[in-house]
Amino acid sequence: MIVDVIIPAWNEEKSIGHVVKDIDRSVVRDVIVVDNNSKDNTSKVAREAGATAIPQPKQGYGSACLKGIEFANAKEPKADVIVFMDADYSDYANEMNLLLEPIAKGDADMVIGSRALGEKEKGSMTPQQVFGNWLATWMIQVIYKHKYSDLGPYRSIRFDSLNKLGMKDPDYGWTVEMQVKALHKKLKVAEVPVNYRKRIGVSKVSGTVKGTILAGYKIITTIIKYAWSSH
Repeated sequence: MIVDVIIPAWNEEKSIGHVVKDIDRSVVRDVIVVDNNSKDNTSKVAREAGATAIPQPKQGYGSACLKGIEFANAKEPKADVIVFMDADYSDYANEMNLLLEPIAKGDADMVIGSRALGEKEKGSMTPQQVFGNWLATWMIQVIYKHKYSDLGPYRSIRFDSLNKLGMKDPDYGWTVEMQVKALHKKLKVAEVPVNYRKRIGVSKVSGTVKGTILAGYKIITTIIKYAWSSH
């Protein structure tokens, strides 16, 4: 399989180098770091570590992911699988094979790295993150009759399946949009346990009251939006 990794990054110069260097390049063809209007040296550090760094001035987690997909779609040959991971060094790059194996075997089209099923370092997730994940996955189970355990950002998906989803969300609703649309499109979805450590630096979402409220609101409304549209 040809595997490309997309990493949205906003002011992550202290962590992005560690993330990129930990990725096994015998497995991954290209590491695409999408610099989401950083004011620091995120792009420079990413390139020095061996990544391809591209700009996305329009801020938003989803906007950065969409720019990464656009870039990956222009590559020839196209990747078979896209892996998404965060730039803050909370994900373990050496666990990437766990996300790729079910796809390689034909058992899944999309694999979510579940922090809920793995081991979390103390302090790696705030109480509001844990509660928000529980609420969102409970809502999905009630509405869509499918049990996810997490909205974890560390995930893999067949590139052709990803393109069929027609992803649109520019910010906080990105992860849940993908998971809900995967159910709509009847993709084979799987979860694998992944470990999770404390990030380098402060989270732009869960680290602020405003970010937490906006993210929670967007995730809940996204679940309801696509449930309504399916009917």
